Amino acid sequence: MKYIFIIQGEGRGHMTQALSLAKILRQNGHEITRVIVGKSERRSIPQFFTDKIGTEVVPLESPNFVTDKQQKSVKPFRTIVYSLLKAPIYKKSMDRMDEIVREDEPDVIVNFYDFLGGLYNFSRRPKALFICIAHQYLISHPEFDFPPKRKLDKLSLQMGNKITSLGANKILALSFQPFQDVPKKKLYVVPPLLRDEVKEEQVTSGDHFLVYMVNPGYSAEVEKFHQTYPEQALHCFWDKKEIPEEHQIDATLTYHQLNDEKFISKMASAKGYVTTAGFESVCEAMYMGKPVLMVPVQGHYEQACNAVDAMKAGAGTFSESFNIEKLYQYLPNHVDISRPFQQWADQATEMFPKHLK
Repeated sequence: MKYIFIIQGEGRGHMTQALSLAKILRQNGHEITRVIVGKSERRSIPQFFTDKIGTEVVPLESPNFVTDKQQKSVKPFRTIVYSLLKAPIYKKSMDRMDEIVREDEPDVIVNFYDFLGGLYNFSRRPKALFICIAHQYLISHPEFDFPPKRKLDKLSLQMGNKITSLGANKILALSFQPFQDVPKKKLYVVPPLLRDEVKEEQVTSGDHFLVYMVNPGYSAEVEKFHQTYPEQALHCFWDKKEIPEEHQIDATLTYHQLNDEKFISKMASAKGYVTTAGFESVCEAMYMGKPVLMVPVQGHYEQACNAVDAMKAGAGTFSESFNIEKLYQYLPNHVDISRPFQQWADQATEMFPKHLK
């Protein structure tokens, strides 16, 4: 069978999921003809993705989140206005997407939570099956626990889920732990898509904290913590442009551009992990048995949901601010849940080929 992937370009999670799924499909004799990545001016496509995906990558302008000047907080109203202003550009992207689908004639289009992908499927009605994959879809499950209050944010996320899955034949909800499927909603609960590199990495107990910042604005909080605890080694990953591949501040604070192999290596030897509550990297930490401090991006409700869900699964703790000190306080209380999580995650190689046909 032939597949086309459409991937949201925000952060690294959807891309690493696509890398894992591509390998599983190829091992089962299938072909990924092309990969479309929804890009924005604020994000560049990581080199590790283009190097490893094994097929042509087509970047297309796609709706994405707008943040404040510090690149910390997501601004929903600005996001809507900005998207409307760029509607003519997005129409051109959709036209190009339609050309690719007509040229490649895929059997299945897999959408990794890209808004343009959902709008394309709804408006152009391609012949291919349209299957959506993301952790965000788990909020439709009756056993999902939401953060308190924030009803408007909850509605916005539900609307986002609807847009990305418009006309979908099946919705695969990535989950930290097993739940029953809900066929009436076309909703099927599946394990996270972790790459073999994560599963095969040798795990050790080092002394550093690994920090992943999807928004470079958090460097101020990192450096504040560093001034208070200069003896605590920190390795921080970001995608801040015009900064060297490795930017060493001093002996215990280093910033790295996103690098797939280096990131996994640093996680495997970390004492703990600090992240803005993206689903994929939390799963990687859980697989390796690393305690996690999750800091949802301000205004980013889906990350707040991720944090609640991950805490329920035993990943670690959360903070409303980028306060790394909370990880210090949490470490003595952490219970290692890596073994049951590994058993769940390892079922992906059998489950996904069955769902994607």
